[in-house]
Amino acid sequence: MRFEALLIALAALRANLLRSLLTMLGIVIGVAAVIAMIALGNGAQQSVRDRIQKLGTTTLQIDAAHIRTGGIQTTVTHRMTLDDAQAIEERAIHVLAVQPQQDKTLQIVWGDKNASSRILGVTPNYLVVRKFEIDRGQMFTSADDLGRQRVAVFGAGALEQLGVNNADAILGQRVRIGGIQFVVIGVLKAKGTGTGFGNPDDDVLVPFGTGRYRLFKTDKVDDIFALAESEAALPDATAEIQQALRHSHRIRQGDPDDFRIRNQADFLETLGETTQVFTSLLAGIAAVSLVVGGIGIMNIMLVSVTERTREIGIRKALGATRRNILLQFLTEAVTMCLLGGMLGIGLGAGGAIVLRDSFGWTTVLGPSSIVLAFLFATGVGILFGVWPARRASSLDPIQALRYE
Repeated sequence: MRFEALLIALAALRANLLRSLLTMLGIVIGVAAVIAMIALGNGAQQSVRDRIQKLGTTTLQIDAAHIRTGGIQTTVTHRMTLDDAQAIEERAIHVLAVQPQQDKTLQIVWGDKNASSRILGVTPNYLVVRKFEIDRGQMFTSADDLGRQRVAVFGAGALEQLGVNNADAILGQRVRIGGIQFVVIGVLKAKGTGTGFGNPDDDVLVPFGTGRYRLFKTDKVDDIFALAESEAALPDATAEIQQALRHSHRIRQGDPDDFRIRNQADFLETLGETTQVFTSLLAGIAAVSLVVGGIGIMNIMLVSVTERTREIGIRKALGATRRNILLQFLTEAVTMCLLGGMLGIGLGAGGAIVLRDSFGWTTVLGPSSIVLAFLFATGVGILFGVWPARRASSLDPIQALRYE
């Protein structure tokens, strides 16, 4: 009986093909929009995960914090120093490497080209802690750091800002950073836009000692980065760093920390939640068109019931029950939604591929979004098909036979 109802539903849709296609259009657009929006949202989350993975999920960032007293934010009471970095190295057994950092935005001049970039004073283990690799040339050494040598390693983005397209063209060349002459000895591989820690591709690295005494002229450290043994060791490493810094800063028990410890997982979770909210919002807006399409289907099904009143009377006179009539019209509504849903899934998947290939947007088309859109289309068909189906099944056969 269900198969017979499906055949009758398909025959009814073919009898009014143009009207059926126009009615399904709302479902097609709605499902396609939901598929495309979810694909964009999933792509954004995947992009965030990929970028943070490149920067290292086991990297911890420690910097000075503002202390609130009575609800009022005060100035920083204690800046990070090299002693703090040393305390972390000595006391945090789950930390593999520590990298203190000073930074300042300065002007870079090379020939007739100039740019403003963030200059980082770092130790040679920057590559290990921050998960970077050398693309051209080499990294400066501990001897360069101790000797305060005026050498620099450029990020790929910093070269672009300076208008340099060929990394080999600047290797071994002399540039002026903050008015002081440096020799470029290396270029880093690009890692993509950073999240939470800014964009490290735009940075220029100089030895910590050189930056401390020649460029920044301060013993205060802006940030300390620590590399934990593994993701599982992050809680232990964080606790050890906290204990080491509280001891180094002589913070009494019960007093708040004057520093903060952050990790990439925190940024990943925060950005993931934010992206999920926007994905849900966009998908919800797109789903409105599904509801509008459902209303259109209900309207057409009510018109169909009116047009086929005599047919319903004949079917009842020949023995069709209310259940048979209800199933027939409900099947028509659901079939229309399912066909529209399949067309919408194809259109939405195609749209996601076009956005990825033509515009370079990251899209991730998961089976869960397809199943969700398909089930939603089915639900719309049932929800908006019940009333017309019930109306058709409740018609009096004698009155229906008399209907002209």
